[in-house]
Amino acid sequence: METDETPRVLPFQLQFDKPVASQIKFAEWNPEKDLLAMVTEDSKILLHRFNWQRLWTIFPGRCITSLCWRPDGKAIAVGLEDGTISLHDVENGKLLRSLKSHTVAVVSLNWEEDGQVIKDDSVNNSTYEDRTSRFFPPAPRVPRMPGLAPGDTGFMDDSEDSFRELSNSSYQRFNILCSGDRDGSICFSIFGIFPIGKINIHNLSIPTHFATEPTTYRLSHASISKVALSKDLCHLIVMCSGELNHDEVESAEKQLGTHGFHCLLLDTSIFWKRKNELHQVAQQASNIEDLIEVIRTSLSVMSKQWKDAMHTFREKFDSLSRLIIDHGLDSSPQEEFLSLLGGARTSPPVHQFLVNSLGELGVKRVSKVVCGAGKELQHVVLDHLQPAAEIICFRMGELRGLSRWRTRFQGIGLDETLINNATEKSGILLAQVERFMRVLSSVVQQFSNFFNWLLKCIKLLMQEPSDQLLPYNSELVVIFLKFLYDQDPVKPFLELSEVDIETEMETVQRVKELVHFGGFSDCEYLRRTLAEEFKQMESSFKEAFLMPFTTISRKMLCKDVLALFALPSSPASVSVTVPMSVTYYKDASTGFIDYISFQIPGDSSSNIANCIGISRGFMHSLSNRIDESSLEAILLSVPDGYHCVDLSLYKDGQIVLLLNETTDASESSGESCMMIVQANELPFVSISRSSCVNTWNLDRLKDSVVHLQLENEKVRNIPHSVVVPLAVSASRGVACVFAARKRALVYILDEDEDDASDTE
Repeated sequence: METDETPRVLPFQLQFDKPVASQIKFAEWNPEKDLLAMVTEDSKILLHRFNWQRLWTIFPGRCITSLCWRPDGKAIAVGLEDGTISLHDVENGKLLRSLKSHTVAVVSLNWEEDGQVIKDDSVNNSTYEDRTSRFFPPAPRVPRMPGLAPGDTGFMDDSEDSFRELSNSSYQRFNILCSGDRDGSICFSIFGIFPIGKINIHNLSIPTHFATEPTTYRLSHASISKVALSKDLCHLIVMCSGELNHDEVESAEKQLGTHGFHCLLLDTSIFWKRKNELHQVAQQASNIEDLIEVIRTSLSVMSKQWKDAMHTFREKFDSLSRLIIDHGLDSSPQEEFLSLLGGARTSPPVHQFLVNSLGELGVKRVSKVVCGAGKELQHVVLDHLQPAAEIICFRMGELRGLSRWRTRFQGIGLDETLINNATEKSGILLAQVERFMRVLSSVVQQFSNFFNWLLKCIKLLMQEPSDQLLPYNSELVVIFLKFLYDQDPVKPFLELSEVDIETEMETVQRVKELVHFGGFSDCEYLRRTLAEEFKQMESSFKEAFLMPFTTISRKMLCKDVLALFALPSSPASVSVTVPMSVTYYKDASTGFIDYISFQIPGDSSSNIANCIGISRGFMHSLSNRIDESSLEAILLSVPDGYHCVDLSLYKDGQIVLLLNETTDASESSGESCMMIVQANELPFVSISRSSCVNTWNLDRLKDSVVHLQLENEKVRNIPHSVVVPLAVSASRGVACVFAARKRALVYILDEDEDDASDTE
């Protein structure tokens, strides 16, 4: 108790009390730096330093539903309402990658790295050397679409190395980005960029290990609230609401039909057991997907540039056809030009077209547009498309070698046949690129020669000197007028077309003969366009990479379920919004031990409302005998006159509680407090697992509730009513609290933390 002689020392130091422009709905501290990412009610992302200096603000344009940092703090993942997950650079907020893994709102994100990797590189055997840099220069960037400002493509900016740095740093430590959506789907991505698995909690068979006769159940009307991977990547804890029903329902009596809040334990040990193999495959495959984006954008840029150039050419030269018709002649522009080339008298429409309509400046302008577009296409091919295709071939060769190591890689779904097919498709694309370059070079040369001839003709018609003009080849002019004037051999290569490219039978026969000497087994590629070849290659890659995705998805099973507390019946999947936190602490005997904390809502059908439940040892509860269960739990009763707003597990088994005074006044009035409870010193009660999965385990603890006392705990009074979220940084020992009146209060939790206020 406090006395006048011994005034109470405030346990937490208030570092800042700053106004915020808009109410905050999500906030997360960077795990490595003194940076706080916040999401406002209008879905803007703000990044502040510890001293409250704002670094950047971005607006994704869609509603943000979740947020988390990459373990090294160099990127942030943002879940959106439409199911998209976007990755942003910590330095400037630039969009690095967008993944469309879900179809509905992403409600929970968790990014975890392998916590058991030794940091000493000399002892770390899980790293995998990427040999590509030995043989190739840095991978090409995505070309910029003409007319777009930097960053408008939504992939990455040409002036920055953010994405390359992101990828390289990711490969130093194996990590998994886990995301859960509103409909119960959970997706897994290696390094946050390579999808490796997907499950839906509605389709999981949930076993009961403590029943006399083994049986299984399924969740219905389920909605995910939180997902959390363990530090060793072997387990996934899913906090969700829903109804547990018998898997083989034969009668209404066998349906439990009890709606409540559950904790699922999923076996994700495949990530740990096969992390080296997954690391290698993901490294190659994710880089290949980046290069595929380079090729796709290159084809799009080239198609637009050439289409615009040909539009300019047609727009100018179509007027000649109209002049010929107006003069009542029955001939084509090609015939008129051939007559002019052969030395015949210039016809009135041709003379009018060359001297009056087109003129010297018109020829030079069209020549600059068409030949300039041809050169731009050549630059795109040489600087972007061809290097990307070459590196893809090399990386597919690496994957092909891995796929032949069946004892290691067949178990993760790396299929040798599919990889061989994708490797051949990448080789065919490279051959098609070289073929396209020959066609493009020839066409540009033909156009240039034709324009040189037209300039010569205009000079002669206008009786001006033409000695300074570039020479031309008459034979090439004839070829151009016969085959290129009203045809476009470049356009079909850049667009998807059902019409096959004409190929000499002799050439096709030679290609078929090369099969016996190790050539491509697909002999029809000469009839396909470059765009069609790219489409087939992309399809083969999707098929090859879908096999590991499917294989890993099938190996993630539900191991256990823990029924926490009952909820009012709900006819549909409705997300339960209650304060909750899942954290894994190091444990001498088991490696890591899980702490799960949550508030029991006031409208719960249980009689333990306004309590906070904490369980530990859930993921190890199946490793012991039934009478020696490692699952323990405890109930904390919130002090009278208060209710829990938010909570967060802190370091060393501590839990930080944010409590508001219960008042009948407005939400923004009143006071609050922040409390730290040493959870690992609480009198946890061992829970014997029931054979009935819908037995609400916490109901058994109602006789051993621990009542929290404001006088006996580390408590800091806050002169404001507070709202969610509570952002706690275990590495920095700080907490950020948001008041209902749009203020942010930053507290130092550790009294001996000398460097907590240092900024990066």
